Amino acid sequence: MGDTISGYVDELSGRVVDAAFHVHQALGPGLLERVYEECLSIELWSRGLVCERQKEVPVFYKGQSAGAGFRIDLLVEDALIVELKAVEVLLPLHEVQPTPI
Repeated sequence: MGDTISGYVDELSGRVVDAAFHVHQALGPGLLERVYEECLSIELWSRGLVCERQKEVPVFYKGQSAGAGFRIDLLVEDALIVELKAVEVLLPLHEVQPTPI
């Protein structure tokens, strides 16, 4: 079953990257992240993919809720988290962000 899930996520991530590339080609650089987020969600929906924007993810510590915690930019098909970045230069801190899910 692990190969099936992994294969699905790989295929899904490829579709999302293709959609993001399409949005970037159409809009170019220099816009705010929220603009790219909106346009990417439109592109994903047009490709038949379900996505949620700005989904709150709760954080639990020692079995107790610590509040909303953080928001996911996009959650695609309840399987893939997409974090958008609109920066001039990628720094090491942009490459990996911990995801306490």
